[in-house]
Order: sequence, then structure tokens, then C-alpha cells
Amino acid sequence: MIYTIYHKTSFKYQSMVSFSHNIARLQPQESRFQKLRQFSMEITPQPFESNDFKDVYGNDNKHILIREPHKELTVIGKSRVEIFPELIEENIVALQKNSISYKDALQRLTNFHVDDVEAKEFLFESELITKASKEIREYALESFQPTRDLYEAALEFMERIFKDFAFVSGFSDITTPIEEIFKAKKGVCQDFAQFAIAALRSIGLPAKYMSGYIETLPPEGEEKLFGVDASHAWFALYIPNAGWAEFDPTNNMVPREQHIKLGSGKDYYDISPLKGVVLSSGSSHLNVMVDVRREKEPKEFSMQSQSKESKEQVQNQF
Repeated sequence: MIYTIYHKTSFKYQSMVSFSHNIARLQPQESRFQKLRQFSMEITPQPFESNDFKDVYGNDNKHILIREPHKELTVIGKSRVEIFPELIEENIVALQKNSISYKDALQRLTNFHVDDVEAKEFLFESELITKASKEIREYALESFQPTRDLYEAALEFMERIFKDFAFVSGFSDITTPIEEIFKAKKGVCQDFAQFAIAALRSIGLPAKYMSGYIETLPPEGEEKLFGVDASHAWFALYIPNAGWAEFDPTNNMVPREQHIKLGSGKDYYDISPLKGVVLSSGSSHLNVMVDVRREKEPKEFSMQSQSKESKEQVQNQF
């Protein structure tokens, strides 16, 4: 299963920018569930210098330094990603099989276990996700009863957010406080993901922000227009003894082959597509265009058309 992704971010500035530093994160992350077949990035104006690096969460970053005076900055990422649905499904089954109760999870997380060390960072507050209120904690605990299976509880928690919150664009931005989102019961995918993370951390469970894309389809009989997609966000819950389990409250679904992962972090700031500082004055205008398309599966990439030996070789690359 192959996807092509086009992600354009542009800033138009009121006044001339003489100098800017930016970090771009537009390269999808590789894992045993997805492989990056191709990636390119186009930057206008031409950077004075740029360098690539991975951050502590494994996200691919490109530092961009621009010294040429400009009134518009455009960064375009073009990706070609292969998704392995069979491996994703096997992982979901394993997570469900190895899941433990909420009570047992809390007991294990209060003690030292080498497998849990990295996940524990996601127990704490971050820049955009601060300490949740008593009301948010109580909202989460409605699903997470002590003896209840953690994966099962998370499924219900995801469904409740989907039913209780309305998808309303324009109501919020990424800095809108979690408490305001909870009170209004509306927002967009980033808000729902960060609310869920705040609620889970408030009851002692590690949770992280997942960023990427989701395949959308046009109405039956209509052709999909270019650029009508958007970046997407969901959350992952750490289940001791099992691993990270992903949930998409915006669509009330467990991410499978229709979700393409860009990266992850404590909150949106850790994986924002483009951020930086400029030397200028006045306001700026942001414009984002995203297009996600599933290719007709080329013969050379078809898992079904490969021999058993070659299929195993592809899987072992991860």
C-alpha cells in the first residue's frame, strides 16, 4: 500500500524579512509498519545553510537558515510512503493480548522496570499540555476503572471523546488551553489529541502526541481535488507489558493502514511541521496545503506478488 503526500507550508510577511531560522519536520518517520520510499524538500528562498538531524523522539528535523531578504517563505515536502497493513494488524492483536488492568499498570509504573523508563517521560506536563483539572481527571476515570483492561478502557475513552466533542474548525488554535476545549466540548483533531493526553496523564498513564496524515476519500462518483487534505493528530497510550497503543478520537478508530505517521512528541510543539524565528516587523499570514493519495499498488511494491522469501526480507529491514 503506497501513499504519495504533498505538504506545502508558506508564510507571507507584512514587512521584509532579513534573517530567519526555521525547523522543518515534513519527513515521515520510518518504522516496521511504514517505509519511506522517497522524500524531497523544496525551500524558497534558497537557504544559506541547512542540516538534518534526529531529535530525542526520533523525528527527522531540518534546520534552515535564510539570509536572503524575503517577504514569503515556502517549504514543500513530497513523500512516498509504503504501509504494511498486515504488520499493523498483528501489532494491534498483540497489544490487546498483552494489555493489563489499569490497577496493575499503575502499580508497575510506580516501580522501576527497565522497559518503562522511556515511556515515563510522557507522564509529565509539557509546554502545551499542563496539569489537568479535577473535572478532566474524573472524566477520564469514568472509563478507567481499576480492574478494567487498559486497552478496552482506552477504546471506550476514545469513543466518548468522539461522541461528546464537536469538530469545529476556527474555534481554537494550538495554544487554546485544554480546560477551554473541555468546557466548550469542541475543537479540531489537535485539540482532541491534546485533551486526551492531558486526561490520561492526570490519572497516571503515559500518553504522547502523534502527528501525521490520514487518507480521505471524495464522495462516491466524484474526483478528489488536489490539496483538500490536512495534517492529522491522534494520541498513543503506553500500556506496560504491551507497548504503545494508538487511538484516533476525531474519527473514533484505531489507526491502521489509512494513517501515515509523521512523528511524535510530548505535544504539538515537538512535531510542528514548521517553526522558527524571523528578523522583521509586522504580521504574517500562514497557509498550508496538504494532499494525500493512495497509489494503485505498483507490481514491484506489491507484498502479495512477492515470494515468501522476499516478503520476509522487506519486513526484516525494520
